[in-house]
Amino acid sequence: MAHTITQVADPAKDDVFADHITFPATDGLLLGATLYLPRGARSHAVLINSATAVPRKIYRGFASYLAGRGCAVLTYDYRGTGDSRPKSKAGSPQPASLIGFKASMSDWAALDVTAAVAWMRERYKSMPLGFVGHSFGGQALGLIPNNAEVERALFVAAQAGSWCLMTAPERYRIYALLKYIGVPLTHALGYAPGRVGLGLDLPRDVFLEWSRWVLSDRYFFDDSQLRALANFPRYRGALRALGFSDDPWATPAAIQLLCAGFTSIRPEIDVITPAEAGARKLGHFGFFRPEHRDTLWRGAAEWLQREPD
Repeated sequence: MAHTITQVADPAKDDVFADHITFPATDGLLLGATLYLPRGARSHAVLINSATAVPRKIYRGFASYLAGRGCAVLTYDYRGTGDSRPKSKAGSPQPASLIGFKASMSDWAALDVTAAVAWMRERYKSMPLGFVGHSFGGQALGLIPNNAEVERALFVAAQAGSWCLMTAPERYRIYALLKYIGVPLTHALGYAPGRVGLGLDLPRDVFLEWSRWVLSDRYFFDDSQLRALANFPRYRGALRALGFSDDPWATPAAIQLLCAGFTSIRPEIDVITPAEAGARKLGHFGFFRPEHRDTLWRGAAEWLQREPD
């Protein structure tokens, strides 16, 4: 999936603190993160979980907007990506090679997302914890064992990412890119290079597991070895899934399939057209553009900060 980097807002414009930190994954690996804090009172905690091969900086505008409304917000990079990628020798501007780096996509959920939820819950015990999941970030909520710690989850273009649920002709491009280019190249190089249209470089087993899921009819719901699927029913909080009518990947059918996994609740699904948002296009990433502060962002923030019924 070719990832186009969107314009992001400056946190200083929201008069918030932005602190670059690290926190440990469940196995102790340090993950790069940014904590956004309001200068005034804090009322809610929100964890923003990234899409596949997307750096956390893409979410800084939305994160600072939420912080400006009184939320303590954490963004972070999954292992093997962004500031959670292995470091080269001291003084080198280049990141270390991903060849031989051990990580899978299910590790992202089990080790990284799980730890991020636990870190926020421990740090902000008295606040409601919100979860924003973009694409894979939303998928991960169903896979983590501690998802019951989350009160409200907002999905943004999160879906069961099977190629056959994408719109044509994009589904055929993705199928060919993964099966005939991405998988052979990843086997040959020992990692998946972002330059082939992925976004960030990805560790070998992250890409191979993800490709296997994408090339299956029901995405990871077809993976009989994925024991973490048993965690879906643990989630009992509120869930609102936002989709966009011009997104070729997170189609209504793909969003519905992901949401159907949450069998203990009734998710709310809202598919928005660009016209409804006053935009020319939205697609898979458009929600996070700063021009949506007074429309999509405001509605999302109000939902995340809503008091329990």
